[in-house]
Formats: sequence, C-alpha cells, structure tokens
Amino acid sequence: MLFLVAALMLLGVVLGTVAHAPLTVTAAAAAVIAVWLGIFAIRERHGRRRHTSAN
Repeated sequence: MLFLVAALMLLGVVLGTVAHAPLTVTAAAAAVIAVWLGIFAIRERHGRRRHTSAN
C-alpha cells in the first residue's frame, strides 16, 4: 500500500499539479494519505476478522 502511495506521488511530481507545489506540502500530503490508508487497512482487517460467519 505504501508502494502505491509512493508511486502516485512520483507520478504526480512528474506529470501533475504536485510539481507546482512545494516539496514540503507534497510530502505532508503523501504522509497524510499513507496514514489514512494504513488506518483504513487496519480497520478493514479487524472488521473482517470479527464478522466472519459460516454460511
């Protein structure tokens, strides 16, 4: 997942509007997105373990 964030950040730097933003803003935004995705993944994994049922 962090690889995906890094790849999207690199793509944005090369091709997108991120190239016009300061590097500190870009790095801060990438860190926020990485934390958000990490929390989402943990919540999803925890939720699926708790709600497993045999149908």
